[in-house]
Amino acid sequence: MHPPEKTPHDMRTAFRREFASPEVWITRTVVVGAAAVAGLVVVGFTWLAEQALGLFLDLAHVGWWLPLIWTPLLCGAIVWLTRRFARGAGGSGIPQVMAALDPELSGGRRPLLVSLRLSLAKIGLTSAGLLGGLSLGREGPSVQIAAGVMLTARRWLPRGSGVSAHSLLVAGGAAGIAAAFNTPLAGVMFAIEELSRTPEQRNSGLIVSGIVLAGLIAVSVYGNGTHFGVIHPGPIGLALVGPGLLVTLVTGLAGGLFARLLLASLRGTSPDAPSRWRQRYPVRFAIGCGLVVAVIGAVTGGATYGSGNEATRALLDSDGLVPGGFALFKFIATWVTAWSGVPAGIFAPSLSIGAALGHDVAMLTSYPYAPAVIALGMVGFLAAATQAPLTAFIIVMEMVDGHGMVLSLMACAVIASTVSRVLTPPLYTALAMIQLPPRRVHRTAPADRA
Repeated sequence: MHPPEKTPHDMRTAFRREFASPEVWITRTVVVGAAAVAGLVVVGFTWLAEQALGLFLDLAHVGWWLPLIWTPLLCGAIVWLTRRFARGAGGSGIPQVMAALDPELSGGRRPLLVSLRLSLAKIGLTSAGLLGGLSLGREGPSVQIAAGVMLTARRWLPRGSGVSAHSLLVAGGAAGIAAAFNTPLAGVMFAIEELSRTPEQRNSGLIVSGIVLAGLIAVSVYGNGTHFGVIHPGPIGLALVGPGLLVTLVTGLAGGLFARLLLASLRGTSPDAPSRWRQRYPVRFAIGCGLVVAVIGAVTGGATYGSGNEATRALLDSDGLVPGGFALFKFIATWVTAWSGVPAGIFAPSLSIGAALGHDVAMLTSYPYAPAVIALGMVGFLAAATQAPLTAFIIVMEMVDGHGMVLSLMACAVIASTVSRVLTPPLYTALAMIQLPPRRVHRTAPADRA
């Protein structure tokens, strides 16, 4: 049997398909334009979030006791607003986007997870969380925010464009990571590793272009500098093997435990008393969580408030004071913040926890080049918590300009993620299953009981 003859490539037909069709140019304009808008929205959200945290820190400097009142009240108000007006905006935002990618999602249920309205709510509520000093990151919320912007552009696409809602969600979510971290390559990897399940070859180049453009928007605003500066890891040789392996195992176990605690807490199926209280009185529970976060912040001199970026930068620069036990305190503050039900990401706090664990290992082993072990701690904990090792490796590499540690960072991410998989299923995949809305949407219950 002879193989079927291949159709010869006709250049004129290909030229008309790629350049002469107005529908193709409209599609490209809409997708690229939406990606640019998504990048700008995330940049604006970043600015607003940083201003909100700055205002809180000013408040905390007036009196250490003020957050003990302000943080619980604001945490409770955020949860009430979220449950009353924007349930889909709760949590990280990444599980919502992953759930919205479910091919069986139909019947108008996708707007319950990702929409422009939820994006606007996410911006306000997450910024309010930082205004309250809660231990949260803005990177996960940026995924849902950018995905909502990109999905809105679908209404302007011509029929037969070939760009599906799935493609727009993937592009938007990845654009959110690219713009939030100022790391375009990490956005592309996040799309491949976490979001894209059924890649569409025809428009893959256009989608990747949109992701990169969103990242470049952030670069153009904030400059081409790395997020945490340039580290000086020292010589990468056999001397790093011992501390590197130790920090990999420690962060793999700690990140896996962190993900397991988050999953158990957010599922709400545990029979323990706090979970029952959270289910019955969510706003009161949030107020209690806010008080715990405020107490931890007061004990640590304010080090655990907010995303943790300043602590991470101080550890990498070795010129800042981070209190003893910071990793444990930040671990608890971030877990309690997420448990409260406020819109909150875990990427930035995970990096600060990993950095602190890396610093502790470097001190324990007397390794003279602490920044190298700190960078490994960052990638190890983030990879273990998210079980997305390639994304974690690229994010950290781009954020600290750690190209000289490529193999070390990659090995740490893969091993730590493997250790985490023994302890817990993938966090975002499991949470995405919880986020899937029912086929019939009922009127929501009141946010709290009297």
